[in-house]
Amino acid sequence: MSRPLPPGDPVEFRRNRLLDVLVPTRNRPAELAATLAGLAAQDAPDGFGIVVSDQSDGGPAWADPAAATMVRALRHTGHPVLLTRRLPRRGLAEHRAYLLSLSAARLVLMLDDDVWLAPGTIDRLVTAIAELRCGFVGNAVHGLSYLDDVRPQDHDGYVEWNGRPEPERIRPGTPQWSRARLHSAANLLHVTERLQLGEGQWRAYRVSWIGGCVLFDRAKLVAAGGFDFWRRMPVDHQGEDVAAQLAVLSRYGGAGIVPSGAFHLESPTTVTDRRVECWQLLLDEEDAAGYAPAAADSGSRHERQEVGP
Repeated sequence: MSRPLPPGDPVEFRRNRLLDVLVPTRNRPAELAATLAGLAAQDAPDGFGIVVSDQSDGGPAWADPAAATMVRALRHTGHPVLLTRRLPRRGLAEHRAYLLSLSAARLVLMLDDDVWLAPGTIDRLVTAIAELRCGFVGNAVHGLSYLDDVRPQDHDGYVEWNGRPEPERIRPGTPQWSRARLHSAANLLHVTERLQLGEGQWRAYRVSWIGGCVLFDRAKLVAAGGFDFWRRMPVDHQGEDVAAQLAVLSRYGGAGIVPSGAFHLESPTTVTDRRVECWQLLLDEEDAAGYAPAAADSGSRHERQEVGP
């Protein structure tokens, strides 16, 4: 029997680090262990902290022996790990907002609990956001069971940024919205193979949104509203990640990064009620109120604040 796993001190954890990884989880102990194993394999030069917030129906997933071992391994190698529970459940957006409130880092990586990261992934994302100076960069997840399912009709959605990403207001039904098809199955992996990038090379490309692995400039995410819209949502909802990214995109721009080191574990979803899309409700609110960019938006593409070590 292993000894009890200390959860960590929220006050001690909340320090001004470069990067924290925020992981919401529910009923996925095996997947969480794999996700934490991917984090343990990262070699980010300045280190990073990790918050795991659990909403499982039974005991917390991080108490499972495999997940607990990875928490101990991360702590042993110098990564602060904070373990929390957020009950009762008040929706996905509220859970993300809670996770964000626990961090004071300059960058926050929103990482789903069913994503394994290949070595070097975090370092590449941090390098990219420091160079691009936009609101977020992300790695779309690969579904390796689709490796032999090549869909060239979806590859046209890959369009690179030449220079710093510009703010974009993206709406359903537009060509920009259809970029999301690129992130289905193993499409992005097939595009990346075609690019034949050399060691250490990466490219930034245009996105509508990215699921599973997104690195935000924390100040820009908060300025765009973060996930505070949870108060206006019913408990049963999805699309909270899309809603937050659309808000950041419209003010500060964002980009996908290839190669992606994010691999989907392809486990069954824990989100079974999909009747309410956060992003759709928020866009409807914008339409009803009459959308106008905030005053700071027009200058955001010219700001020179660096994000990085």
